[in-house]
Amino acid sequence: MHLNDLSLPLFIKQYYTNYPLLTPIQEKAVQAKLLEQKSLLICAPTASGKTFVATMAIGKALGEGKAIYLVPLKALAGEKYKEYTKLFAQTNYKVIMSTGDIDSDSSYLGKYDLLILTVEKLDSMLRHPVPWLNTIKTIIIDEIHLLNDPSRGPTLEIVITLIKMLCNPQLIGLSATIGNPQQLAAWLNAELVIDHWRPVELKQGVYCDGEATFY
Repeated sequence: MHLNDLSLPLFIKQYYTNYPLLTPIQEKAVQAKLLEQKSLLICAPTASGKTFVATMAIGKALGEGKAIYLVPLKALAGEKYKEYTKLFAQTNYKVIMSTGDIDSDSSYLGKYDLLILTVEKLDSMLRHPVPWLNTIKTIIIDEIHLLNDPSRGPTLEIVITLIKMLCNPQLIGLSATIGNPQQLAAWLNAELVIDHWRPVELKQGVYCDGEATFY
C-alpha cells in the first residue's frame, strides 16, 4: 500500500516522502478503518511502524478537531514533542507538551491542535470542566500495556474510562507486549490489529562460556 494513495494531509505525505510504502502493521491499520475514526488496538513489535499509525490518525483528526498523544513518561513526551514539532513546522498546526501533575484545568491548552500529555496530566485536567473536550477527535495511548502496572495502571484505567464517557473519541492503543489483547480490545470497544513483522530479525539463543548457540 502506497502512502500517496491514502486520504491524508499533503504535509504528511511530503514529510514522509522517503518512506512511501506502508509497513504490514500500518497497512492492516488502514484496512481496519484507521482513517475512518475507528478505534484500534495496535499490537506489533518495536520499530515495526506503530508511531506512524498514530501519526496517520492524528493527521486525519486535525482537519476536524484536536488530538491527544498520551504517554506514560516525561522523557517519552519530550521525544514525541520534538518529532511532531518537526512534522508541523510548515503548517498552521500547533503542538504542545504538558507533563505537570498539578491539579489544574490548564485552559491554555485549548489553543493547541495536538496535545502531548502524560497520563497524570490528563487525569488532573479531567478533574475540572474542559470546554474544548468535545473537539478531541483522536487520542493515542502509547504503551497501553501499562494498564497492568500496579502504580500507573489504575490512573490510566480511570482516564480512559472518563474519556469514553465524556467525549467518546477515536482511541488508538499502541503496544509491543500485551498478554490479553482480545480482552483489552473489547474493553476499549476497539478492533484488534496484530502483526509480527519486524525490520530486523529477532533470533533466540543461549549464551554460555563465551559461545552463543541460536535455535
